[in-house]
Amino acid sequence: MTHLYAEHTDERITLYRGLLELPLLTQQAARDKRAYIHPILAPDGIGELTENQPRHHLWQHGLYVGLNDINGVGFWEEGLGSNRATDGSFHPQPLAAPVVSGSTASWEVVSEWRDPSGSAMLTEKQNWKLTDNGDTLVLNVGWTLTAAVDLRFGKYDYGGLFLRMPWRAVSGGSVLTSEGAVSTDTAEGQRARWIALSMPIPGRPVGPAGIAFLDHPSNPGYPNPWRVDGGFGIVPSRSIAREWHLRAGAQSLNRYRLFIYTGAIDPSAVEAEWTRFASNERTDT
Repeated sequence: MTHLYAEHTDERITLYRGLLELPLLTQQAARDKRAYIHPILAPDGIGELTENQPRHHLWQHGLYVGLNDINGVGFWEEGLGSNRATDGSFHPQPLAAPVVSGSTASWEVVSEWRDPSGSAMLTEKQNWKLTDNGDTLVLNVGWTLTAAVDLRFGKYDYGGLFLRMPWRAVSGGSVLTSEGAVSTDTAEGQRARWIALSMPIPGRPVGPAGIAFLDHPSNPGYPNPWRVDGGFGIVPSRSIAREWHLRAGAQSLNRYRLFIYTGAIDPSAVEAEWTRFASNERTDT
């Protein structure tokens, strides 16, 4: 069995495995910035499977949440794009210490999202749990939005929990959905229970590694349509299908699992992981 330990500050949680020098995972939550997870290390400790602030999209941060058109306010581009006047802001609370036991660690991230005038629109809570299986990692999240005012979430091409891996056109990569799509073009906008990625990783000379992103049957809009961009960025998003609403004080809960592995995509392993995840009907992670 592997054993995890953590380093913790108000703005960062870093999780390590035993004597492995590099962290398996780092939770970032700087004051008045979007909270995100980066890096996530391959399970064998060789290579980072997330990418932070790629030159083509400086507001993308490994594994993070963003939404568009909430009462006309954007929470995607962080004021770095063309719609700066209508972008809102993120305000994480200081991080509490994670709970670590053997090969598992759990932690919570709570952020207030504010409109351009500084008024609160919603509270976002992310409840994470990492399980280190040695040859694979399993990362669960329960993602809850609580509306401070009546909210309309507009129909949009993307928005939600987004994953950016370090895909490079020169080295390529593979994509597979639960419904059999095997390209970014055929997966884009389509409903699926899961999407798996595998690709060569910069600084990793021992073969590809990948992440499968699993949607839970209890989620609103399940199975959700997915944004799958040309650079292998993926997000399950109910906003692709239609607009949706939350009244003041109401909550929306989504549950996801990321299954992290080395090598090529193994459809049977991903399907088995999704079956285990889907059979858990609890409302926590």
